[in-house]
Amino acid sequence: MARRKRGGSKKKAKRTVGYSIVHIQTTFNNTIITFADKEGNVLTWATGGAAGFKGTRKSTPYAAQLAAEKAAKKAMTDYGVKDVEIWIKGNGGGRETAIKAIAAAGLNIKVIKDVTPIPHDGCRPPKRRRV
Repeated sequence: MARRKRGGSKKKAKRTVGYSIVHIQTTFNNTIITFADKEGNVLTWATGGAAGFKGTRKSTPYAAQLAAEKAAKKAMTDYGVKDVEIWIKGNGGGRETAIKAIAAAGLNIKVIKDVTPIPHDGCRPPKRRRV
């Protein structure tokens, strides 16, 4: 009986991407930062939870700052990213802090775009919460 080889022994070739799109999604519970190339393929990502925060501290601006720094450093070292375009979605606490952290990491910010979805009389919103 022949044994099957498991796992990939191929080493992944390093890509060099000079320009990246940074998607920052801020919710009331967490902040997700994703670096993608022009086609939308994800290069690296980080979150407030992956930065070591739990519970309500994931949604703080400090957690967003650490997540943005972590993702920016990884994108710069692994993929050679220099210029970024930032797309922000959501209205959580870490919006401005994440942008400042990306700029402080040494990346050139070309465009900042707010892509928060705003309904213009679409679905009916849920009932108001009574506590």
